[in-house]
Amino acid sequence: MALSQEQKKQFKSIGHHLKPVLTVAENGLSEGVMAELERALNDHELIKVQFRIVERDDRRALIDELCQNGSCELVQVIGKMALIYRRNPKPNKNLSNISRYSGL
Repeated sequence: MALSQEQKKQFKSIGHHLKPVLTVAENGLSEGVMAELERALNDHELIKVQFRIVERDDRRALIDELCQNGSCELVQVIGKMALIYRRNPKPNKNLSNISRYSGL
């Protein structure tokens, strides 16, 4: 489900205005974090995740693990923020950030 450069560009534009809906701290990817990730991706499709991990390598490994476990695509990483996307086949037009911001 690799994203094209055009899709990434569009998603980055939408993601710029989003606030993080999920925070991952030192405890890592707990059951609660994964459950909230699942809910947020089902509702919003495109979300920002904040990582409160100091070490860059540890943070990057956690981002990769999150994307793999959540079956989602990494759009962008800036500092401690990651923008991730997973298509919902039946998105709620009122909740989906893709529908709300791109007019699709």
